[in-house]
Amino acid sequence: MSRILIQNVDALTLDEQNRVLKSTNIAIDDKHIVAVGDAPAPRNFVADEIIDGRNHVAMPAFYNAHSHVPMSLQRGWAEDLPFDRWLNERIWVAESALTEEDVYWGAALAACEMIRNGVVAFADHYFWMDQVARVVDEAGMKALLAWCIFGLGAEHEVGGATLERTEEFVRHWQNAGDGRIKTTLGPHSPYACSPQFLKRVVDSAHKLGVGIHLHVAESQEQVDRSMREHGKSPVAHLNALGAFDVPTIAAHCIYLSDEDIAILAEKHVNVPHCPKTYLKLAMGIARVPDMLAAGINVALGCDGPASNNTIDVLESARIATLVQKEARHDPEALPVMQVLKLATQNGAREMGFGDSGVLKPGARADIILFHFDQPHLIPRHDLAANIVHSARANDIDYVIADGQVLLRKRELTTLDEDKILRQAERRAFRLVGQELRQVREYNC
Repeated sequence: MSRILIQNVDALTLDEQNRVLKSTNIAIDDKHIVAVGDAPAPRNFVADEIIDGRNHVAMPAFYNAHSHVPMSLQRGWAEDLPFDRWLNERIWVAESALTEEDVYWGAALAACEMIRNGVVAFADHYFWMDQVARVVDEAGMKALLAWCIFGLGAEHEVGGATLERTEEFVRHWQNAGDGRIKTTLGPHSPYACSPQFLKRVVDSAHKLGVGIHLHVAESQEQVDRSMREHGKSPVAHLNALGAFDVPTIAAHCIYLSDEDIAILAEKHVNVPHCPKTYLKLAMGIARVPDMLAAGINVALGCDGPASNNTIDVLESARIATLVQKEARHDPEALPVMQVLKLATQNGAREMGFGDSGVLKPGARADIILFHFDQPHLIPRHDLAANIVHSARANDIDYVIADGQVLLRKRELTTLDEDKILRQAERRAFRLVGQELRQVREYNC
């Protein structure tokens, strides 16, 4: 247990009143914030570490709501391709050669990047999730992990990813790492899983007391195929199978009808939004303001580094607000304070860390400090606008997760960055530098 006092810092609280505090103090005791601003620290509070917050702005740390972080090894290897060729000719081909050691080092590389970018938690969907869980535990991060499974037969499996193996993973890792690691089931999508298989997954989720995380309505072609095969949209199809009767993360949801939005809202489905990937692969523009107006918990994600190239939630926030303003011809669409909440507390809510994403007594101590004494961040008329539209990830000096300092004066404290960089680079070139085979085909 440690106690930290951040002194003389400006704070963007993201609380119910969206308070901005000037030259204030934040006291942390173990995993929680115990005092902010005028609220006094507990009696006998003595800090083990004092952080000088002058010329800094504190805010809640970022949560990456949907990702495939081991794909950091495929960064830059599948460029300027349409979605079907991106999957068939590059991604699913490279994954035929994956090993669990590749997944470990890819996740470790991603963890270094995420911490430097102010991300303390992520919802991941990939293979060999036990290796990703190891990285989360070692890094001091938090995560909601889903072992990806394809419900189309054994020939489509990667690393023996069966439903039974994922159930074993859930039993072993749920609430591990002192509660920092949570698990969920990860059927890939309704187009890559048969209805019968999806029903088995839902039954298993009920039995294990966890949710599911999958991809939904990424393209109009997927919607059209679902209508042909099931007579329903992907959202309505999943709802009919009972998928939304457990806590569900439905990533992307780019192509939705009004009826789809109503279903997602009624069933309290979480929707991660990954705008950079949508732009890069020309996938479309999601109806984010409509989903938010309906009461859907929309959070910001970074998808995989093979499509997003970075794991930077701040970048996702900037792109998200700009895209919605242009698409709707409305400069008031998705304002900065709202998009910051998508990047923080909405992601925390999705992952089951609902006491995070705000600077107030009793909240989890997930905090980042931006160094603001720089030309591109002066003047400070609007701290939220400065962060969304002007700040860069390398302006972050400190990252704190559950009261543990993961980045101190821009130095990682829990990971051997040099070793990780060398291992990741070596494995990345091995992964794509051999004869590969296609393990499945995307044909929506």
